[in-house]
Amino acid sequence: MRKIITSLLFVPVLLLLPVLCPVKTGFGQVPEKLQGGRFLTLNSFIRVDWIEFSRDKNTGRSERHLHSPEAVTAFRQAVADVFPEGRITWALSWLAIHDETENYRKIRELLVSYHKKYGDDITFVPGGYFANAYNTREQVSKDIHDALAEISRFVGGGYRPKSVIAGFLAADNLQFLAEKENIHVCQGTIWSQFSIDNQDGDGSVCYPYYPSKEHFCKPAQGKEDFIDCVNLDGWTCDFLSARRPGFRDGFNSRMGVGPIETFGNKTFSEETALKEMLHTMSVHFDRGVELNGFGWVTNCWELSLTANKRMNADALKTWLSAVKKRWADTQLVTAGEFGLLWRTQHKENDFDYRFEECGSGIGGSDKDKEIRWYMNRDFRLALLRNFEKEEPFEVIDLTRYGVRAAEPKELTRKWSLLGEINQKQTRPQDKPVPFQDLSEESREIIRKRYPDLK
Repeated sequence: MRKIITSLLFVPVLLLLPVLCPVKTGFGQVPEKLQGGRFLTLNSFIRVDWIEFSRDKNTGRSERHLHSPEAVTAFRQAVADVFPEGRITWALSWLAIHDETENYRKIRELLVSYHKKYGDDITFVPGGYFANAYNTREQVSKDIHDALAEISRFVGGGYRPKSVIAGFLAADNLQFLAEKENIHVCQGTIWSQFSIDNQDGDGSVCYPYYPSKEHFCKPAQGKEDFIDCVNLDGWTCDFLSARRPGFRDGFNSRMGVGPIETFGNKTFSEETALKEMLHTMSVHFDRGVELNGFGWVTNCWELSLTANKRMNADALKTWLSAVKKRWADTQLVTAGEFGLLWRTQHKENDFDYRFEECGSGIGGSDKDKEIRWYMNRDFRLALLRNFEKEEPFEVIDLTRYGVRAAEPKELTRKWSLLGEINQKQTRPQDKPVPFQDLSEESREIIRKRYPDLK
């Protein structure tokens, strides 16, 4: 890794002990095992301007009027009403950390009180989710270091966040987090994002993995390639909707549990929006637990969204209540707690994730389609078919991780890792094909893990 900053000190190893051991924080017990568990991580992002891509520049409007202590209080109370032992992650932009107006001072005071009362995590969002699209890796690491130091100062008591919420984060910066900041969890990938919002990053695994030094979307292949920072997805999407780029066919490709794409969709009734959110969660909390031994769903509910009555604290409570009613054993934990739990039980990329979904019939979740995903250290593979017509499966994505990868050197939105065939179908080579039409080399690699696939 290139030399990023020479003057930074390592965080004492002792600071990691509280998160490696199951201890009582707030009302809830830190989970001790993945197997059999249903885990929900909820992140809320608080900023001043949209999008704060550097310390003193932004690309959009001011959002001061959308952030208030009252909004924070209502949001946190909605969570506590349904999950009294639950813990969430609060992510602050650079300006939200440093702004000295009364509203933001009170917001920070509230977050500190929630950390003490509930065990919530308070952390940093570099670059408003898209740090590497606008800043050098060196600058991103410097921003992370300075912002975390300020958070530790205003929280007090030797506090350190258990994770960083970043949207996307380059491999060098993930390595910096692990080696210089002693933080071993990052929400550093947004699975399937392409041609939507301000950065692309399709090509990764949607459940936890250790990233490669070559590319943040690529799982590490061995010790020389290994970054000891568990990389997490940003929000759980409907797999069928997510296979499209952007808004192709008039559908939002990020539809799933996110409030913007569900409650915020004016063409959906609240009932329809909630149905889609629960449908997406069922893929992970029902069949997903059978296939993987545990289920994980993650959501980002930006505080500014609560100014919209369709996405306010009442809507948040409606969704959480439905989750608790359907899956009473759901554990609401911070992103850091979940990532560290995975880290204690996986010392390398020995995962083998599988997902199966038939469409909900809502938005881009085609009711006649069935999709199957296979994700491991060697590759990710997606198969799609029309099950109503009993058609055979075709390959719509094959991304092999055993081949060399490279991140962009320039400032750009294009950070995807596109494999032999990519689900978004933006290149001529991405046309779906029967399994037998893959190269012999690819079929051999796949059959080593799944000999029954044909």
